[in-house]
Amino acid sequence: MNSQHADVIVVGAGLAGLVAAAEVADAGKRVLLLDQEGEQNLGGQAFWSLGGLFLIDSPEQRRLGIRDSPELARRDWMTTAGFDRPEDHWPRQWAQAYLEFAAGEKRRWLTAQGVRFFPAVGWAERGGQGALGPGNSVPRFHIVWGSGPGIVKPFERRVRQHAQAGHIQFAFRHRVRGLKFTAGRVSGVHGEVLEASSEARGERSSRVVTGEFEFSAGAVILTSGGIGGNHDLVRQYWPTERLGPAPDFMLSGVPAHVDGQMQLAAQQAGASLINPDRMWHYTEGLRNWNPVWPSHGIRVLPGPSSLWLDPSGRRLPFPHYPGFDTLGTLSHITQHGYPHTWFVLNRAIIKKEFALSGSEQNPDWTNRDLALTLQRVGRAVQAPVQAFMDHGADFVVRSTLKGLVRGMNDLIGNAAVDEQTLRREIEARDAQTVNEVGKDTQLALVRSARTLLSERLTRVARPAPILDPADGPLIAVRMNVLTRKSLGGLETDLSARVLAPGGAVIPGLYAAGEVAGFGGGGLHGYRSLEGTFLGGCLFSGRVAGRAAAQAG
Repeated sequence: MNSQHADVIVVGAGLAGLVAAAEVADAGKRVLLLDQEGEQNLGGQAFWSLGGLFLIDSPEQRRLGIRDSPELARRDWMTTAGFDRPEDHWPRQWAQAYLEFAAGEKRRWLTAQGVRFFPAVGWAERGGQGALGPGNSVPRFHIVWGSGPGIVKPFERRVRQHAQAGHIQFAFRHRVRGLKFTAGRVSGVHGEVLEASSEARGERSSRVVTGEFEFSAGAVILTSGGIGGNHDLVRQYWPTERLGPAPDFMLSGVPAHVDGQMQLAAQQAGASLINPDRMWHYTEGLRNWNPVWPSHGIRVLPGPSSLWLDPSGRRLPFPHYPGFDTLGTLSHITQHGYPHTWFVLNRAIIKKEFALSGSEQNPDWTNRDLALTLQRVGRAVQAPVQAFMDHGADFVVRSTLKGLVRGMNDLIGNAAVDEQTLRREIEARDAQTVNEVGKDTQLALVRSARTLLSERLTRVARPAPILDPADGPLIAVRMNVLTRKSLGGLETDLSARVLAPGGAVIPGLYAAGEVAGFGGGGLHGYRSLEGTFLGGCLFSGRVAGRAAAQAG
């Protein structure tokens, strides 16, 4: 039996875990950092991310003429979150605290550690349902220069410096199975040692057990992530009363080791798990033509111009447009039982508006390659998108509409898409592009977005007929539901202390990141404004690390 002692044990070496461990070590405490995966996975899901962060009234926004404010952001957040349960007490408190962080210290704290931001600000979750509807009123999605690895690097550097100084010790391939209690207080963890694994980052690793361990500490911080790689658990928590049945087929936006097992172990030990039915799954998932983990899906970050169609080729109704309301569109798709949906667009739109989520899909930003980044404004389709057009199982590219419909039906293996139906939808839309005004709501929102310089230059295509041969070829993209984030989690107070059902503090136990719903057990409520997942890991990891260091 492997046995050690530390002042604080951190379970999970993702972004929240790195932040928490660094903060504890900064306070002069000894930290034991555990993870069931190998060292090659240090940084967890943050490494794979695009690196988007939610900021309020930032210098980047002001330079672009975007007028944001804490008051506007708070209204957007609370309207979008839709808190409506008694157990939303702490999530509300965490949301307010996070908004203050995003409007204040967050950017200064990150830039002091070397984080830099791309000058364009993205407009995620555009809403489109009025001032009192969900969504961002203005662009707030700030991309880190260096994408996901760029946000991981400063905290990995801090942790490794502390490790060299003897303040942090790593224990990789240690899978925690339960918590230790002494006199009613969490006093450590126990679990299994897994055999060494040489698989690359994100690949499925061995689960062969080679031994057991039991570690003790003055405090334990859980930062073990969500459940998105465990489809059985996703289906168990799926809110059928709100969303209808879970899709028969779903892609995975996270590796298989994102399995939720530590969250369940904490619940079994007496922790309060709230809002597990609140999830954040995407509707624009593609089968990765070059997969790393099982059922590996990549999310399209779409601009607003593509036509979104049901399996028969009919346009989805307002407000289900690309990039506007993820949860609303997911609900429409799953309640109708659609096995997939379609985007139909052309070369001009895909070149301007298609981005792929993930550090590996954006080598220019990830590698901080300015010359490669400048190629985004050229005529050619970005290389990662072109690779999906050439090799992706969900793409159909044809020069004529008749050929496109034939390819769509061949891909699915039936004749569900009717050419006359699809032609009518596209031609009706195209007729609305002739004038600067019209009655098509989607085009009105596109025109409105293009009044912002950053949207016009980098993100939103000029309204033009999809069927114009000069902008061809035509493209159809099959979209699938993609599992990603858990919005619920372990209930915590504003010091990140884990609570038992009924609200009592579990002494010695803290939680941060996705395992805690990014704070409080669900600071996002039902919906995310995007750019808030990495930020939630940063904020809750910092809170947990500082609180555990003071108490330890």
